[in-house]
Amino acid sequence: MADLDLKKKLLSKCYEVQNEIVENVTFAMNEAQKSANEYGQPKDRYDSYRTQLLGKRDLFAKQLEKALRQLELLTKIDPGRVNEVVSFGTVVVTDDQILFVSVGLGKMEIDNKIFYAISPLVPFYDAMRGKKKGDEFVFRDRTIRILDVY
Repeated sequence: MADLDLKKKLLSKCYEVQNEIVENVTFAMNEAQKSANEYGQPKDRYDSYRTQLLGKRDLFAKQLEKALRQLELLTKIDPGRVNEVVSFGTVVVTDDQILFVSVGLGKMEIDNKIFYAISPLVPFYDAMRGKKKGDEFVFRDRTIRILDVY
């Protein structure tokens, strides 16, 4: 039961971090649009400053789209489900670190423990996909043992 409580905390932390990313990118995108609007229409056909501002806005819009997709992915994780093999939504305890296969948010601290939220699109996940408690896998010439999966 404590394992599922930890999984819920990890998922909650991922939501918190991802929502913060969405807020920051939305703010940056709106600021770029505001700057472009305040600058006005291009002064002549060679005026690239406004074009740069709009390009910046478009870049932030793409980042926002990605952040929203990742937020949507988090909704697909059932924190009450106990996984027996490494898959999306699984907490994996290895002899080296504790991983949460969700979205790539990196290092997080919960209850004074370090966890890593990783994407199922990274090579490290590929090396351990489908493994279960007690299995070993090799990644970059290192043998890693899975101590627990839930």
